[in-house]
Amino acid sequence: MMSIAWAAFTPFTALAGGILIGVAAALLIIFNGRIAGISGILANVIKGQREGFGWRSAFLLGMVVSSLVYTLLLPLPDIQIVSEWPALIIAGLLVGIGTRYASGCTSGHGVCGLSRLSFRSLMATLTFMVTGVITVLLLNPLQGS
Repeated sequence: MMSIAWAAFTPFTALAGGILIGVAAALLIIFNGRIAGISGILANVIKGQREGFGWRSAFLLGMVVSSLVYTLLLPLPDIQIVSEWPALIIAGLLVGIGTRYASGCTSGHGVCGLSRLSFRSLMATLTFMVTGVITVLLLNPLQGS
C-alpha cells in the first residue's frame, strides 16, 4: 500500500520554489524576450553559440550557485537512489531524446509555454505527464488493499 512520508511533505518550500521559477522565467522573457527552456539554453551553451552566450551562461551558473547558497541556509535533504545505474542512464537518454522530439523540455513547455497559452506546449506537457504516470504505474504497480 502506498504511504506518504508526511515529515518530508514541504508545501511551503515547494511553493517558494515554484514562485522563484515563475519569477525567473517571467524576468527572462520580459528583459530578454527569451523562453526559459533549460534544455535549449544548455544545448546552445554546449554548442558554443555566440549569440546570447553570456545570458545563457549566467542563467545556468545561477542555477548552480543558487543550490550552493541554499546549502548555506538549510541542510540538504537526504537523497536515496533506489534504481540501478543502467536504468538511470537509459532514463536520462530517453528524457534527452524526448526533449529533442518535443522541441523543448518540461520547463520550456510546462512553465513558459503554458503561461503563453501555447497549444503545442499544452500537448507536450500532457504527453510528459501521461507518460510519467504510465511509467510509474508500470514500474511500481499499485498494491491492492
